[in-house]
Amino acid sequence: MTRSFFGTDGIRGRVGEYPMTAETVLKLGWAAGKVLAGKGSRDVLIGKDTRVSGYLFESALEAGLASAGIDSRMLGPMPTPAVAYLTRTFRSAAGIVISASHNPFYDNGLKFFSADGTKLPDEVELEIEAMMNEQMTTVDSSELGRAQRVDDAGGRYIEFCKSTFPHGLLLGGMKIVVDAANGAAYDIARRVFEELGAEVISIAAKPNGLNINKECGATVPAHVRSHVLLERADLGIALDGDADRLIMVDHRGEIVDGDEILYVLARARHAAGRLHGGVAGTLMSNLALEHALDGLGVPFKRARVGDRYVLETLRAEGWELGGENSGHIICLDQVTTGDAIVAALAVLAVMKDTGESLSRLRSEMELYPQVLLNVPVRDKRVLDGNADIDAAVKLAEQRLGSDGRILLRPSGTEPLVRVMVEGKVANDVQRICEQVAEVVKAAAA
Repeated sequence: MTRSFFGTDGIRGRVGEYPMTAETVLKLGWAAGKVLAGKGSRDVLIGKDTRVSGYLFESALEAGLASAGIDSRMLGPMPTPAVAYLTRTFRSAAGIVISASHNPFYDNGLKFFSADGTKLPDEVELEIEAMMNEQMTTVDSSELGRAQRVDDAGGRYIEFCKSTFPHGLLLGGMKIVVDAANGAAYDIARRVFEELGAEVISIAAKPNGLNINKECGATVPAHVRSHVLLERADLGIALDGDADRLIMVDHRGEIVDGDEILYVLARARHAAGRLHGGVAGTLMSNLALEHALDGLGVPFKRARVGDRYVLETLRAEGWELGGENSGHIICLDQVTTGDAIVAALAVLAVMKDTGESLSRLRSEMELYPQVLLNVPVRDKRVLDGNADIDAAVKLAEQRLGSDGRILLRPSGTEPLVRVMVEGKVANDVQRICEQVAEVVKAAAA
């Protein structure tokens, strides 16, 4: 069945344009409610980030669910991983997050979690999509859903995050800059690290509905970097708008991305005999991560881009640690989705346990230079069996050898082909990427 709504990370779009309109979200709430009611479910959790449009979609979603006979528990501004966690602890049928993650304020979206705190199974998403084609109806007035506010949701999640930090360890003596991206964790993140003993400099923590992710957060690490250097802090932690993505900065101002965070955690767990298998990355994970893990004797598998596919790989392999270079880190022994605060605490635990700085820990692996070029195309099928492109890729692979990698993939949302090349020599990588991109451009003309 062709999907009309759900992508790899729920539903997302510009506010006021299909599918992110009040009418569509109302109908979607009803459709989801009908599917869940058909499975015997009666309640759903709803959280959101700090976008001004969250008020609009929160009301529409609650009304749609109520018309299908489903109760709503309203969490207010809440990180995406918090909604996943609370869905499990409240024994709710599902959790819904109103967020467009790292996008600007004028976008918004919906993410759905199942009762076990993972992304909805494909078959349930397809059932909801099929229900969208039906005429919207309303249950009898005596069966309408109700809405109630959950006042202690933030406190519950804070205590959970703290429980993932090793008992007996404290963050006393550490100065940490936390960039909350003016998003859902604007208060929660600071409180977690402070309650564990750290001195916290909180920045980008004054949301106004319009400034989420604006020149701050995980997608603009230069913001937290400047404050780390100014404050002479031990490290910086940058979240995105819904706090499922983490980028860090060491005391020298060097940016530490998701691949490096994964290596720090994997190496520490492996040394302690707690890794329990291998590590899952994605097609975009830096080749240096694969080589470094191989040097430790740790298996590594690549999933499709998207944290739901990383999770699928972890479950299929029976592993616990995976993530993306963009900063989605999944510690499956603790959480069911990418959780920036929990991942940051895991890194801090390694620092405290070893007495090493983040700069020292990340120095064990040096990322290979990576170049990514976007080539506009009319038809993304240009990659299918094109002899010129195939020949260019084969030549590039020969030139890169075992110390490099090339990846061509169509964008999932735009008329683009992404050409990515990485290897040990920056100038070679740049040149090869440009040459392959030119071949793709010519083939698409």
